[in-house]
Amino acid sequence: MISSILLAAATTVPATPEWNPTVAIIISVSCLVALLLSFKIEKPLVGPKLPILPISIGAFIAAMCFGHIVGIGIVLGLTNIGSL
Repeated sequence: MISSILLAAATTVPATPEWNPTVAIIISVSCLVALLLSFKIEKPLVGPKLPILPISIGAFIAAMCFGHIVGIGIVLGLTNIGSL
């Protein structure tokens, strides 16, 4: 039973690209855009603050997580349509 589930999962996983500078640039840009969007938070200074940026540590971590999720989606989407 378990081996058939693993076999089904192994056959439906799409191909993913190897890490290259293009992938790094896409994820970096999406993290930067997410960080810029985090400045629009209503109360970005709640909690411990970063010494350089005018946002809190929690908002920075959330922006980086969201940027990585969006970047991975962009990379997988571009790979799926054959552009990457």
